[in-house]
Amino acid sequence: MERNVFFANRLREVYLEGRWIANTNYKDQLLSVNREQAVQQIGDLNTIAALTYHINYYLVGILNVFNGGQLEISDQYSFDLPPIETDADWESLVQSLLDHAGKFADAVATMDDQLFDQVFVDKKYDTYLRNIQGVLEHSYYHLGQIVLIRKLISVSSVL
Repeated sequence: MERNVFFANRLREVYLEGRWIANTNYKDQLLSVNREQAVQQIGDLNTIAALTYHINYYLVGILNVFNGGQLEISDQYSFDLPPIETDADWESLVQSLLDHAGKFADAVATMDDQLFDQVFVDKKYDTYLRNIQGVLEHSYYHLGQIVLIRKLISVSSVL
């Protein structure tokens, strides 16, 4: 299997339709969270809404490079979630993540194999391949957090 197809499938798996690694994905998890749960603070953990924003922020930033733009994101802004005051705000954030995840996977699916080994923007950011792998690892890490936070919310509402 070619790398572009392999990584596009892995991206779709973590975001949109897979169950093989974590037995869930972002779409399944986020579509079953309401606004109140999304913004509920558990101790000093990030909220589900903040994690959703954070993952989407990186997808948008890297996708911009894939589409010929500049790398305009910075870690310091990756949790600058605007207020989620209405159900529509939450639904919009979730839909934005799912839309960008699909576009990201589609962009990877169409990449020429040689691009994977090229420098991503600057040598300090390594290669396209390393960044795509990083997106996958980062996404699974935060997906696990979302699953655990949902469980904590569920337990706290029972107590």
